[in-house]
Amino acid sequence: MADQYKAAGVDLEAGYDSVRRIKSHVARTTVPGAMASIGAFGGMFDLKAAGLNDPVLVSGTDGVGTKLMMAFEMDRHDTIGIDAVAMCVNDVLVQQAAPLFFLDYIAVGKNHPEVIEAIVKGVADGCVLSDCALIGGETAEMPDMYDVHHYDLAGFCVGAVDRANLLTNENVKSGDVLIGLPSSGVHSNGFSLVRKVLFKDNHCDPHATFEELGGKRLGDVLLEPTVIYVKPVKHLFGKVNLHGMAHITGGGFFENIPRMLPEGLGVSIDLDSFPRPAIFDFIQKRSNVTEHEMYNVFNMGIGFVIAVDPADADHVQALLKEMNQESYKIGVVTDSGEVELHR
Repeated sequence: MADQYKAAGVDLEAGYDSVRRIKSHVARTTVPGAMASIGAFGGMFDLKAAGLNDPVLVSGTDGVGTKLMMAFEMDRHDTIGIDAVAMCVNDVLVQQAAPLFFLDYIAVGKNHPEVIEAIVKGVADGCVLSDCALIGGETAEMPDMYDVHHYDLAGFCVGAVDRANLLTNENVKSGDVLIGLPSSGVHSNGFSLVRKVLFKDNHCDPHATFEELGGKRLGDVLLEPTVIYVKPVKHLFGKVNLHGMAHITGGGFFENIPRMLPEGLGVSIDLDSFPRPAIFDFIQKRSNVTEHEMYNVFNMGIGFVIAVDPADADHVQALLKEMNQESYKIGVVTDSGEVELHR
């Protein structure tokens, strides 16, 4: 059946096998409000079951970028889905919205069911870490568009928050304390620069181990999945007055922190107040990337920032500790209108 379609590069049977393989992973992500819909044309979610009185929906969509090329090189596909989820849910979270559901889109040159299963396993793992449901998605087999061993991955998340609790940049004020939550490494931004510096310019072997990286393979360090901050940050909701939050993604400190600030305010950040993962020193030592550019491209060890009143800072850190989440007081909000880094 469909012999001509298969000859054209699309294997329907492989697609059916992929769906069979992923159903158990999708089932792990069920949350209140999720309605069984895998195989239907649209994913369904019962918003009333989320228990919100005056809900505002907050959505986010993103991909994994050229980090995918590390997954291809290392032939590791079980964590890249976590990155896809993290990039979306962490963005939604900054509005003080709880992620509700997620959909993924996978485009492949050739459908390899075991690879699809590994990718979706990672997506499901990310959804479990986010307390959100994987309610649908799409796998598109596109021969000639992608290499037979390559794929693209993107996601879409919807969260919700009661209107009275919606967080905007109007709440941050000068003197607020900045609390930083550590990253796991590069996360999912800046990989075009990483690949240029490490692989094109310096010909590093991603399969090689390096003492500078704790004896780990370079590729494994770079594939460390993006931290999902949903559960520890949700633990703060309703317990403390949060003034602002920022997800540190592409653009590093200089682009992302100002996104949570009212016009005219800035921040002063103490670079000695938090640990810098070894991978960033590894990258910088092998390049002519300046310190300023490092903080303008990468997260440099801080993946999420919360602004709170100084009187609440210790309480926030204690609540985060209850969730086994490390945190650091990394700086303060100022009237400078600029992002100032100092030691």
